[in-house]
Amino acid sequence: MSFTQRINYYAKRKSVRYGVPFLIMMIGGSFGLQQFSNLRYQYAKKQPVSPEEMKKYGVNMKKRQEVTLETEYDKVKIIDIDHWENKRGPRPWEEEELAATSAAKH
Repeated sequence: MSFTQRINYYAKRKSVRYGVPFLIMMIGGSFGLQQFSNLRYQYAKKQPVSPEEMKKYGVNMKKRQEVTLETEYDKVKIIDIDHWENKRGPRPWEEEELAATSAAKH
């Protein structure tokens, strides 16, 4: 048997036609997933931002003790949720003049 005849013989076998691509995908997929998981863990190790660092950028962060469930509930209790009015906001395709006139009506 010549070399080309042997290749044609094995190429017609189901185990080679379906098994070799399957093994290549399994092994290649393992290396591909390794790269994605490395990215995940590389960026997950970032430290939380401190309030002093955020003040440099102009963002005022509240202290953790200031924001609790009870304080937020007290703020919501004050709001009158029974008497409200639905106001339509301007759409991106509308002109600014039309949006200003509709806002003036309400």
